[in-house]
Amino acid sequence: MSETKNVLPREVADAYVDELIALDPITGTYLGVKECSSKLPDTSPAGQEALARLARATLARLDEAERLPGADSDIERRCGRLLRERLTAELAVHDADEGLRAVGNMHTAAHAVREVFTVTPTETDEDWAAIAERLRAVPAAFEGYRASLSLGLERKLHAGPRPTATFVEQLTEWSDTDGSGRGWFEDFVSTGPDALRAGLDEAARAATAAVTGLRDWMRDVYAPAIEGGPDTVGRERYARWSRYFNGTDLDLDEAYAYGWSEYHRLLAEMREEAEKVLPGAGTPWVALAHLDEHGRHIEGVDEVRAWLQGLMDRAIEELDGTHFELAERVRKVESRIAPPGSAAAPYYTPPSEDFSRPGCTWLPTMGLTRFPVYDLVSTWYHEGVPGHHLQLAQWAHVAENLSRYQATIGGVSANCEGWALYAERLMDELGYLKDAEERLGYLDAQMMRAARVIVDIGMHLELEIPADSPFHPGGRWTPELAQEFFGAHSSRPADFVESELTRYLSIPGQAIGYKLGERAWLLGRENARRRHGDAFDAKAWHMAALSQGSLGLDDLVDELSKL
Repeated sequence: MSETKNVLPREVADAYVDELIALDPITGTYLGVKECSSKLPDTSPAGQEALARLARATLARLDEAERLPGADSDIERRCGRLLRERLTAELAVHDADEGLRAVGNMHTAAHAVREVFTVTPTETDEDWAAIAERLRAVPAAFEGYRASLSLGLERKLHAGPRPTATFVEQLTEWSDTDGSGRGWFEDFVSTGPDALRAGLDEAARAATAAVTGLRDWMRDVYAPAIEGGPDTVGRERYARWSRYFNGTDLDLDEAYAYGWSEYHRLLAEMREEAEKVLPGAGTPWVALAHLDEHGRHIEGVDEVRAWLQGLMDRAIEELDGTHFELAERVRKVESRIAPPGSAAAPYYTPPSEDFSRPGCTWLPTMGLTRFPVYDLVSTWYHEGVPGHHLQLAQWAHVAENLSRYQATIGGVSANCEGWALYAERLMDELGYLKDAEERLGYLDAQMMRAARVIVDIGMHLELEIPADSPFHPGGRWTPELAQEFFGAHSSRPADFVESELTRYLSIPGQAIGYKLGERAWLLGRENARRRHGDAFDAKAWHMAALSQGSLGLDDLVDELSKL
């Protein structure tokens, strides 16, 4: 890290961002740094260690910064608190060599390499020239990732068989998207300028060859080497990952019990709404299956994209000035269709720092052309407005009052996912779920998040299923039981359920942050409401909460309660 003297925590944090971008141009692209568009990071063990060295040096500089006059102001203290927690959690993951066995259907170096192209600028010939150069870097990035996994095998540190098998399937789809032999990268460059056609096509073919090479190695070398190994991670590894994704050391047994309490509460509410949708349905999921066939729906991929855009546009128009105060540039968000080969869950990408690239929601269609409305409304309140988009775009908008780190890469997953789930509940509180169909869909989505807490913790820790459970009481969780339970308590199709379980096995501790993060946001709001009494102003509280940057869950409750 470059030498800096007598700087406060926010300056240390921002210097860290600058140096991180130099090591990780994928992060730079998401931030809108044009110079990063032609590059990819070193994904090898050496590249991982370089990131760790930067984190250690930054923590040492933070130690010095926090001793300086002015470091105890709220804005400096909050930034230093976040930076220390994040870097400490990241180093714990690195020092345990978790980066040497990162395999799954999302959150791997290979996924990051592919997905960054979807947010790389494509407006000019210069942009496309940078893309061609970045494409030529794909083989080295994939080889570095393979070197990391190879070292993991040498050290007997490897992923589970199920995430590995799913990853092989994804790589196969990336290498041949439609059975014609054209890979995803070749499809991506098909809209590039004719003047650069030869170079783009050649670079895309080389990138596809790298995908195929990695696929073959994963299938022929990696998968046989780990055959029969466990898919779950155990309590020690789970606690480490839980800290990384939630920003706090959770009491995992208490969190598991909370998941069950939410399960029972939501099931009772779902039964009430299901009776309104289909009297005598018996279970909420019979009513939801009825909605799949007979409920309101959107026909067509282009049509659903436009419908989701309209949903977010209306939410912005109606919420701005009443429940939020939104800057003009925060009011823009785009609905897009996710590229083939994505995981099944919708997702969001934030705007660039200067808002030249807008925030975007992404819908994986999974080959479908018919989309029930009940499954979309609360989900797009979560992904778009007032969920992820309002939080992450607001951070970017107020970056000058925070630090670049707080406004961008310092996000804690459970803080962000907790806000988005809180946003779904807020829209229910405000009456935006206007009938039993939409409200049952919202409760189904809430139940999915409660089930995540139960099965994610339960299967990785092999916990006992409570005696009052309607599902295998007294048994011990396994991935197979988790998939059965999740499928029985969700309206989602089988391929979505399978994708979700693979996700939980691949990134343990992440999926629990939705419900536990929502609990933190609700507790912080309730504490602030009690403190202010009748003078509590929800709109002012929301905007103050959205303008403080990210924090881990314990720190989040503390800060929200003071607003």
